[in-house]
Amino acid sequence: MTSSYRHRDENTFRAMMPELSGNDVNGLGQDGPKRPRTFFWHPPDRQDFGDLQSEVVGHQRQAPELAMAYSRDADRGPRPIEQAAQTSPGSAADWNARVKAFASANEADLVGVTETRDEYVYEGYEVPYPRLIMLGVAMDHETLSTAPSTIEDMRSALEVAGKYNQAARASRKLANFILETGYSAKTFPGPLATALNMIPAAIEAGLGELGKHGSMINREYGSSFRLSAVATDMPLSLDQPDEFGADDFCLNCQVCAKACPPDAITHEKHKVRGTEKWYVDFDKCIPYFGETFGCGICIAVCPWSRPGVAGGLIDKLARRRDRTNQD
Repeated sequence: MTSSYRHRDENTFRAMMPELSGNDVNGLGQDGPKRPRTFFWHPPDRQDFGDLQSEVVGHQRQAPELAMAYSRDADRGPRPIEQAAQTSPGSAADWNARVKAFASANEADLVGVTETRDEYVYEGYEVPYPRLIMLGVAMDHETLSTAPSTIEDMRSALEVAGKYNQAARASRKLANFILETGYSAKTFPGPLATALNMIPAAIEAGLGELGKHGSMINREYGSSFRLSAVATDMPLSLDQPDEFGADDFCLNCQVCAKACPPDAITHEKHKVRGTEKWYVDFDKCIPYFGETFGCGICIAVCPWSRPGVAGGLIDKLARRRDRTNQD
């Protein structure tokens, strides 16, 4: 433990919550579809939780290894190159295949393509390109399972930071590949939010389904992965959502909800910006998240995240659907 470390518990962060509920900002209970509003992970001067965010990030930066992991830009990949003057030929299907092959060879474990929609773009921002390439990088589940982190044991938080850096590298490398072909490209890495609300875009691009814990579930990696994205005008064929049964599974599974210390994971879906979906109570989650350097318990305990389990769950759910259809 560093001599200057000052522990902040969840009560410290809870006391800093503004009167405005983060659930209202995130669209809980709203009837109609709307663009998402800027929230906790946006620049402090562009949202209502800026002081709280600064305190949470300051708490994380007290851990020297974690501060270093998030501060080295070289770990996040190459800088943008100059865009080629002329575009290279190729069909939309061909470019989709070439983009996936390049990304998969350059640190991305998941790749999917969807169109840019207003509901993926935060208010006050623009994404000026018509297509999104969504990337996922898998985390080491054994390391993630040490969550939640403490100042004495930062393994889980460092794993998350490292994978955010890997996702950033994957997006920057892919963007440069696209720029070399003469098309435009802009990266959207995490963890701090900019214009793009990545989870709904990644679902539409086929990277997985939304889980009860508010994170995505992929058919191979469960919830143990992180996202980044590249927006582009490259002509790309679009991928389709991948529905393999995770949503139905979450209806009856209680593992993440029972494991959540602040009881932030609800047992039923809620209307969020006009859509019935799983939702995690922001006001309950973020104070504990801040204390534990990013928590991660719900992702670690998710049955889908255990290595080698997802395939068996998918087969079991398929057999159950077949029996139901036969009845």
